[in-house]
Amino acid sequence: MKNKCLMAVVLLLVGFSGVAAEEEALAGDTLVTDPMLLFPAPVTNLEGRDSDNDHGHSVDLSWELSPDDGAGQRSVMKYDIFRWIPTLMDSADVIRSAIGVALTAREVDEVPGADWNDTLRFLRDVLDTLIVQFPAAHAAYPNDGEWRRVGMVPSGEGCFEHSGPKDRLSSDFLPDYCDFRFRVDAVTSDESIRTSSDVAGPIQCYGQWFNSGRKPVLVGVLVFGFLTILMVSRARKGADLYVRPISGIEAVDDAIGRATEMGRPILYVLGLGTAADVATIASFTILGRVAKRVAEYQTDLIVPTYDPIVMSVAQEVVKSSYLDAGRPEGYNEDTVHFVTQSQFAYVAAVNGIMLRQRPATNIYMGMFHAESLLLAETGVEAGSIQIAGTDQIAQLPFFIVACDYTLIGEELYAASAYLGREPVLLGSLKAQDYAKAAVVMLALLGLAASNFALPWFVNLFHVID
Repeated sequence: MKNKCLMAVVLLLVGFSGVAAEEEALAGDTLVTDPMLLFPAPVTNLEGRDSDNDHGHSVDLSWELSPDDGAGQRSVMKYDIFRWIPTLMDSADVIRSAIGVALTAREVDEVPGADWNDTLRFLRDVLDTLIVQFPAAHAAYPNDGEWRRVGMVPSGEGCFEHSGPKDRLSSDFLPDYCDFRFRVDAVTSDESIRTSSDVAGPIQCYGQWFNSGRKPVLVGVLVFGFLTILMVSRARKGADLYVRPISGIEAVDDAIGRATEMGRPILYVLGLGTAADVATIASFTILGRVAKRVAEYQTDLIVPTYDPIVMSVAQEVVKSSYLDAGRPEGYNEDTVHFVTQSQFAYVAAVNGIMLRQRPATNIYMGMFHAESLLLAETGVEAGSIQIAGTDQIAQLPFFIVACDYTLIGEELYAASAYLGREPVLLGSLKAQDYAKAAVVMLALLGLAASNFALPWFVNLFHVID
């Protein structure tokens, strides 16, 4: 199999000499076919430079229009843009085609093995070797290359952006740090009657480290970063940072006390998210606070989980909370247990726990989907007090109508900071509050500046993509 793959590659490389270029190559004067048309005057002052504020692989061209464009003979209909391309880039295109053939063959091969991977590795190494030689090949102008059309603009336009993708496997790949040369042809209604400009170059393209059109974003990041560091530092020094009371957060302690008085367990559901989801991470913090109170009151806690990794993290969180409460012996490994990773099978199991155990309090914190209403309605049937919180906007209406308290959106993150009282979380929360207040004030000032014709203030926040 490997020999067949390499044979196909060799045939492609050998056949390169007979491959015709896809782009039309035009150079020098051509025969006039229409005696009524005269050659137009060429464009002048053709200049090129690297495109600003990009990832590289792009060149901006500009020129002064031909005197016969809209004036003089008025014969110019369009401008053809040509780039000098060394033959080595055609060799790279052949290798790219071979890589495409090998990738397709590997996908449809009934018995895929290491042969195709070895072939692809070999082809990519060859391509990388050719790409390294691109700068030298472009510097060899005018040897071993030809002019090819890379674009066209209609008459009346004096600029053109020649750009390519970053993917080196693309046939339109435009390498950085190579000496490109361009020319522009003024073309009449007869394609054969055209006049070429002087050659512009060498021109190189390269990526920029910073997009100067996004200075307002930089200022905003620096200001917010300073606020975050300041507030975290104050929180670590013991400053009392005010956090607006949220009824759902305040109800957690009352719900735990109610469960203790009734002698019934507390059900805590982490949702269907993974340990990498922000909502699940916030839920871990709330679980730690709930578990600590449960340990102090010696109330039963039930934590069924959907994901094995979430189960492992939740077990450590609950175990640490029991240790912090001074009751490590009260921790039961079965408190946090794995159910299943099938969505509705998990919901059925949790609903069964509700109806059998009759928990006094159900707490839903994390990422939820279509199962949200099923859980909440079953909790109502079980007579439980229910506190929910999620950042999934589509599920909030179901929790709002079926639960006693609901944390809406980012209130879930605020709850983790409010209950945990961790300096980093609390300081970040306060920094966000100040940043939001600043955004609202600037928006109002911008509205006023627009109404009172003060464009300079609005332009301060203008961002260029």
